[in-house]
Amino acid sequence: MSTGADNVPAYAVAHLHDVHLGEGIVEYLRGIDATLEPFGGRFVIHGGVPTVLEGTWTGDLIVIEFPDRASALAWYQSDDYQRILPLRLANSTGYGMIIDGVGADHVATDVLG
Repeated sequence: MSTGADNVPAYAVAHLHDVHLGEGIVEYLRGIDATLEPFGGRFVIHGGVPTVLEGTWTGDLIVIEFPDRASALAWYQSDDYQRILPLRLANSTGYGMIIDGVGADHVATDVLG
């Protein structure tokens, strides 16, 4: 459920597979932090080894938190990020999205409308 609210954080989420850890990804990793700072972005999850409790898991999960959806979209569309994005796209496969978080008072039944 997407609220589009300005008072909740938003997250850039990527589920990457087949990451080629060569020169292109190294250059991408060296450049991404500087692209996040102007938009208040910070890594929350950056790979790591999950404890899989259900199903199977492959790949790497990356989650970057932003103050709101507008900031997340502005980061992704920024010239600085668009300049390095081809480095990741050429060296991995996967999915990327921006999704709103929920407020501190959210309960599960809120999605029922």
